[in-house]
Amino acid sequence: MTQSVVVQVGQCGNQVGCRFWDLALREHAHVNKKGVYDEALSSFFRNVDSRKSDGRSCVVGGRIQHLKARAVLVDMEEGVVNEILQGPLREVFDSTQLLTDVSGSGNNWAVGHMTYSSVYRDQIVDKLRKAAEHCDCLQCFFLIHSMGGGTGSGLGTRVLSLLEEEFPEVCRIVTSIYPSSEDDVVTSPYNSVLAMRELTEHADCVLPVENQSLVDIVNKIKHMSHSGKPGSMIKRDSTIISGQGGLSGAEKPFDAMNNIVANLLLNITSSARFEGSLNMDLNEIAMNLVPFPRLHYLVPSLTPLYTLSDVSVPTRRLDQMFSDAFSKDHQLIRADPKHSLYLACALMVRGHVQVSDLRRNIERLRLSLPFVSWNQEGWKTGLCSVPPVGHSHSLLALANNTCVKPTFMELRERFTKLYRKKAHLHHYLHVDGMEQSHFSEAISSLSSLIEEYQNLDASKGKLTPDAPRLSIAR
Repeated sequence: MTQSVVVQVGQCGNQVGCRFWDLALREHAHVNKKGVYDEALSSFFRNVDSRKSDGRSCVVGGRIQHLKARAVLVDMEEGVVNEILQGPLREVFDSTQLLTDVSGSGNNWAVGHMTYSSVYRDQIVDKLRKAAEHCDCLQCFFLIHSMGGGTGSGLGTRVLSLLEEEFPEVCRIVTSIYPSSEDDVVTSPYNSVLAMRELTEHADCVLPVENQSLVDIVNKIKHMSHSGKPGSMIKRDSTIISGQGGLSGAEKPFDAMNNIVANLLLNITSSARFEGSLNMDLNEIAMNLVPFPRLHYLVPSLTPLYTLSDVSVPTRRLDQMFSDAFSKDHQLIRADPKHSLYLACALMVRGHVQVSDLRRNIERLRLSLPFVSWNQEGWKTGLCSVPPVGHSHSLLALANNTCVKPTFMELRERFTKLYRKKAHLHHYLHVDGMEQSHFSEAISSLSSLIEEYQNLDASKGKLTPDAPRLSIAR
């Protein structure tokens, strides 16, 4: 059995990570009724002897075993991490997994990437090594961070490069939360573009998620919940509302949005955490979906859409679920993949679904999806037998598609508006190690990435015919 380590950096990264760990524990408890520490739990949790029995413990051989998440939590403000340590997940983490400061990065990529990385480099590496040493077979690092703030973008991408230095053979999958154009952090375009260069150079796969898309999805779910449709309301005795599922108290402003990202992580890790007839190795995502090293931005799409495990959305037919996954309404970034070029696509299905259902829907959909000429068979499939709690099945689609280009172009435009006036530049240039060349190199890297996607888009209508088969002399 392989194990993975989750690295959470910054306020957003730690809030999303907290939701992931909570919902993952609930899923395991739903499947593992006896509370026995098994291979499914070991993929993301390790067991530690404990004399106290609580909701996070399991019995192995008559002894109480305590679960610890395979995680490293980093934030240069104490608030979010302290809140986690005072909440229902406090027993899942210990002090050796945490690294905090008090002042924060001031929404400044340079402070996070230059200042804090030099101060805390050795401590970060030490915590990453300890987390890796607890794994029998380390398969993957999941990094969760935001792009708009200082710690998430700056220190988060520095942690990414440290992972490449220390564990060059271990896959690095990054979930990056992109700010909306109405973001209240005026310097977020600088932070995002500077972080983009690091993501392009050091990540194996990046799952971009846009805040605005999350807002749109949450509003859509709220509309369904208040539509009066049968089965569309939150259950009154739900474990979420009662607090018995690990979450308690009133829902906070970003909880619903963070839960959607947590559901993305639950789906992508489901094959590692549970059995299935067609399990997908996490390393296979990068291996099969990234034909060019720099073009590793995979557009995630989820169906059904829900914010909490206890929200029962109106039931969708299986075939409709596959159609939804290729609709722009289900993308976690604002994009329309059907009108752009596919380089490859992965379908990760959970629940009571047959391999024949997968194949049938791929054959049905492939006619309407424009794939690049040299990879017409560029499908990767995974089938996990355990559905999400409260649902019969779900589907995560990961598309390596040129539809990410408009998001990157909009980001470049917002950066250029600031940079042309040299607005707020002095806040960055006074940081030791930060030079103006970092800005020019970052925007050059982003422009080069956009150009690579444009070149692929230009080849969309130029499908090369298959080479004639060789005739064999009889």
